[in-house]
Amino acid sequence: MDTIVLFSIIILVASILQTSTGFGFSIMATPFLLLLFEPRDAIQINLVLSLVISIALIMKIKKDIDMEILKRFIVGSLFGLPIGISIFLMMDMTVLKLAVSVLILVLTLLLVLKFRIRQTSKRDLLVGGFSGVFTTSIGMPGPPILLYFSGTDTTKEKLRGTTLAFYLWIYLASLLVQVFFAGTSKEIWVSSAMALPIVVIGLFIGQVLFRWISQDLFRKLTYVLLLFTGIYLFVQQVQ
Repeated sequence: MDTIVLFSIIILVASILQTSTGFGFSIMATPFLLLLFEPRDAIQINLVLSLVISIALIMKIKKDIDMEILKRFIVGSLFGLPIGISIFLMMDMTVLKLAVSVLILVLTLLLVLKFRIRQTSKRDLLVGGFSGVFTTSIGMPGPPILLYFSGTDTTKEKLRGTTLAFYLWIYLASLLVQVFFAGTSKEIWVSSAMALPIVVIGLFIGQVLFRWISQDLFRKLTYVLLLFTGIYLFVQQVQ
């Protein structure tokens, strides 16, 4: 029963964040799902539910999508996806998550210190590639895109719209790659189905919150989520 309650809370909070910010589900859910499930199961549950959220929201946010950046993200991710699944299958997950946590913390610190990045076509491709690597390896496409968009002072509407549209592609592609190369299980799909009603509630609450979040609060929330993810992954691996 305790596991079910914890699972429900994780999915609800992550769904609210994903809907209101465009990036919160994998960042919030994956570290905690790894406490409840094996790495493969946690990653695939995250991919399934994140895909559902992206499908549910795509029509609402299509006017905010930057199509040119989106196309470059997708092209870049095509190179990152096979690299990510190779890392997942071959590399020790503890080492991988420790490396990711340090990278997130260093880059977030740069953002807090007002480090800024100029958006270019080549950097769009590179960020899409890193996002592809992160998705098939640890189920978290958000950090590279979030760090990039935050560094370029992108508006919250454009960030949410473009990110959710990209997730529609990257989560579907990553789920297919994961299932094909790493296999799947009945528990993954049963757990995902059980979580769907909670996701619907999170979608509703998140849509309401998005209208009340200012650009400044949005940026601060971004930093908090990134710091939380980096610190949590780091502490989890060194204990």
